[in-house]
Amino acid sequence: MTDFFLYVTVVLLIFFGMVALIYKRNLIKIVIALNIIEAGINLLFIALAYRPNGTAPIFTLAPALGELKMVLPTPQALILTNIVIGFGTTALMLTLAILTYQNNHTLDIRKLRGVENND
Repeated sequence: MTDFFLYVTVVLLIFFGMVALIYKRNLIKIVIALNIIEAGINLLFIALAYRPNGTAPIFTLAPALGELKMVLPTPQALILTNIVIGFGTTALMLTLAILTYQNNHTLDIRKLRGVENND
């Protein structure tokens, strides 16, 4: 039952991130939406790699404890790498947003493209 809620959380994070990415016009909100999508994808990889009653993959303990269900370290390493890369890309996106604001005095992507909404 907890797996169901975990996957529902993943779907909701990715869905809300995609909705915000599509409908928001502010560059800062777009960066936040991309981070929400990234968190959902990271949670999905961790959920897929989960093993109930799993132990750390340390082979020196295996003969003493008998049959063990070891957790794969590969997804955890990939997610750690993804978090670091995500931090770097977020810093780059925020830097570009700051430079865009300094040069154009707006963060609205429609005004940056030259498409004015007269509402």
